[in-house]
Amino acid sequence: MSQTNILLEAGTNELEVVEFFLDEIITPDNAASTTPNNGDGLGNAVYRGHYGVNVAKVLEIIRMPKVTELPEVQDPSVLGAFNLRSRIIPLVDLALWLEKKGTGAHDEAKTIVTEFSNITTAFMVSGVNRIHRISWESVEPPNQYVAAVSKNTVIGVVQLEGRIVFLLDLEKIVVSLNPKLGFRLYDLEQDWVNAGYRALVADDSALVREMQRDLLEKAGFTVEIVSNGKLAWERLLDFKRRSEEENRPITDFVHVVVSDIEMPIMDGLNLTSRIKGDPALKVLPVLLFSSLITDKLRHRGQSVGADDQISKPEITQLAKRAMALIKARQAEQNSAQMSAPNLGQA
Repeated sequence: MSQTNILLEAGTNELEVVEFFLDEIITPDNAASTTPNNGDGLGNAVYRGHYGVNVAKVLEIIRMPKVTELPEVQDPSVLGAFNLRSRIIPLVDLALWLEKKGTGAHDEAKTIVTEFSNITTAFMVSGVNRIHRISWESVEPPNQYVAAVSKNTVIGVVQLEGRIVFLLDLEKIVVSLNPKLGFRLYDLEQDWVNAGYRALVADDSALVREMQRDLLEKAGFTVEIVSNGKLAWERLLDFKRRSEEENRPITDFVHVVVSDIEMPIMDGLNLTSRIKGDPALKVLPVLLFSSLITDKLRHRGQSVGADDQISKPEITQLAKRAMALIKARQAEQNSAQMSAPNLGQA
């Protein structure tokens, strides 16, 4: 399977999910709180947990490859690396990283090769079920308990064919294994710090939202943050209503929208499509900030009218690029106002 098989039209608020499972041996301590799915042939109960990942992050799914151990690996979940068409790719035992007691049946395991944030990583899972097409509206944010027991790696929960499926934040896992791949922050340059521009930020990760708020506020922005596209859209409609009622420009309320792509309820592509389809809101620059922005997937943001796109984790670029979009839009508006009288005289 490759990304060229993704048939979803951008902006429909849909996604395709690869559903996979992890088999876990149940011990007497946790047997009462879980439902065994089968046995391992040795008298032990085995629990099967179901998980999912966005197809857009999956390069392909392969059988368990021949793995070479890596020197000085600090986390036991990193099994080593393998060669895939002249690319050396690290392999992570997903069950082990989630602190589950796997069955050890590596011969039957599957390997999901992923690419996001311009990083290629493979994850070993017990098996793969199928691909589902779902709406983000059916994805619920994880509650505090689910977030805690999953080491804060679950970004959403959805029911598929009677099964509860947990959508995983694989980026968090990769960064936890190699912190150098995380958000890179550099000193801000004072010559582009603004005075009072307003930004609306939508991201389902509380950590990322706060990092964006901190960075943008240091650059002089007034920042409002929300946790998904639906809340951002509702806030924009409120700005629009006030703009019309008070006969004020929309830029009195917000200058730029910064949005993640993957979010429960409403994703960033659908949000962007709605903004650009609204006569009053389409003047607002939209900047997408997501690990899904790659050379192969950049066209999806372009197709819904995004003004700029930044791939995580280059968060320092956020304020600079947001500022550039605002100034470019202001220059366009000033040019249009200056040319309007001339057209009237003609």
